[in-house]
Amino acid sequence: MLRVSLKEYVKGGFAKLSNFSVDKVDAPKASQLKAGQVLVHPLYISVDPHQRGYMDGNGYKLGEPITNYLVARVSASSSDQLHDGDIIIDGSGKWQSAYITDAQNVTKVPVQEGISPRDHLGVLGVTSFTAYYGFVIKGHPRKGETILVSSASGGVGQIVVQLAKLYGLRVIGMAGSDDKVEFVKQLGADAAFNYKTCGDLNEAISKAAPQGLDMYFDNVGGPVLDAAILNLKNNGRVIACGITSQKNVKSHGDIYGIKNMFQLISKEASIVGINVSSHFGGKLHEEFIRQLTNLFQSNQVQFKLHELDGLESAPQALIDLYEGKNFGKSIIKVSD
Repeated sequence: MLRVSLKEYVKGGFAKLSNFSVDKVDAPKASQLKAGQVLVHPLYISVDPHQRGYMDGNGYKLGEPITNYLVARVSASSSDQLHDGDIIIDGSGKWQSAYITDAQNVTKVPVQEGISPRDHLGVLGVTSFTAYYGFVIKGHPRKGETILVSSASGGVGQIVVQLAKLYGLRVIGMAGSDDKVEFVKQLGADAAFNYKTCGDLNEAISKAAPQGLDMYFDNVGGPVLDAAILNLKNNGRVIACGITSQKNVKSHGDIYGIKNMFQLISKEASIVGINVSSHFGGKLHEEFIRQLTNLFQSNQVQFKLHELDGLESAPQALIDLYEGKNFGKSIIKVSD
């Protein structure tokens, strides 16, 4: 079977294929199961921006399988909770063809009409939950407001755009290519522009939102955040979700320093960070699953996935993600 691991830590800058190793290793067997354990075979694995922070020696270990959210099928079980054929979600699933884990560390996926296993990494996955939590719970949206969403075609952004329209907001999306901009408009955005070709960011935002921004959902940080702060209305708010523009700086000294923080004071604006990791399995997560399932099944929201095939493609998928080459939420199909 295959295993994907780090061969060299990525201390600064962009990851390269030489940082990764894809190896053939012995497959675990059902006879190795201890009480309460399951043998699982991943079906789809999630590829996410936050993984970059684990590649510098403070997370992933050299030679050990990379881990992240995944959906898998149980192929053998010594647990009363799970049985052969069950579909599970593992928030720390191993990037290998099969592995053994404790049943208490995974969550069984219910069978639902119109919901496929990969949807649990897509429209019902962690990026969608992040969008829901940031926009609905922390953003306190009000009908008639104006919101700017960066990385609007990505796993988080595309859900924020659609939720904002459902809540009656005027939505402006930013994306990194013309085809992504068109996709954002198809999602319902009232305006959208390519941040790579728009010229001055402050002017581009001001043109799209001449009355200012009530909310900015930030997935990128850096100069875009700086420009958005300039365009906030009084009592505007920033939902700080990600800093993808700063993930691959070569050194700490290359990190972009926000220059317009005084605007938060003068405008009595606010900025709040979001992290959904402590909310999985709780009432908030259950409500998210209920609402997004209903919206998806009733065709009120759509979700675009950027799917690659085969575990061996995982290193390139990570590299493409950080270079902005993905179009939609990145996942890897491992097996049927």
